[in-house]
Amino acid sequence: MMAPKKLVSHRSAPGLDLPDCRPRLPRVFLLSPANMGAIRGQLLLNGSSASELAQRIRGQGAPLGEVFTFISSLYFRGKLAYAEGFSNPPAGLPGTLILTSSRGLLPPETVVTLDDLREMSAVPIEPGDARYREPLRRDAHALACRLPTGSKVVLLGSIASRKYVDPLLDVFGAILLFPQEFVGRGDMSRGGLMLRCAEAQRELEYVLVDSAVRRGPRPAKLSPSKGARETVEP
Repeated sequence: MMAPKKLVSHRSAPGLDLPDCRPRLPRVFLLSPANMGAIRGQLLLNGSSASELAQRIRGQGAPLGEVFTFISSLYFRGKLAYAEGFSNPPAGLPGTLILTSSRGLLPPETVVTLDDLREMSAVPIEPGDARYREPLRRDAHALACRLPTGSKVVLLGSIASRKYVDPLLDVFGAILLFPQEFVGRGDMSRGGLMLRCAEAQRELEYVLVDSAVRRGPRPAKLSPSKGARETVEP
């Protein structure tokens, strides 16, 4: 098997503190969605929660990024913080987009209501389901057409299954990348890793999804983070 091709972040050699004057390549991040079937997702969907977020969702709505952060806790919080810290979108395009089950790609600030969440929760994330596949392909094509030459699209989500990879590879091909350090890690470990990288301003290494090793041994656990609030779902 061919070794995955690495796209190395521009950083100075060890021991040197030289400014990197090379222009950053345009980069957009795609975030996998939160699981609406999780405990916190069900709290929002049943319409009886008294939390401040649930009340907003039943009324004027709330940003999708905030909703998914509540549902997925550490994992989505880490993805969102990392993407916001390292995206470099071309003019006029969002640097962060969230995959959804039936609405294609949406910016994190998109306001959603309880009816929106219930509609999305009713559609499985399966490439064979046109309700998921077609809106995603539509928005991915629209994004690809507006990206200048040299742009990269980074998937912050699992590549072990084909539910995200297949429809995205069909559109983005060789510009679709993935953090190498994700391989072998569970969701919570990935979330903690991305939060630390965002706080330390350390960008991960990326490899081409098409040639990446999608499954691997579990890496060592992250050491305890000083001052970082890495909570898990109840």
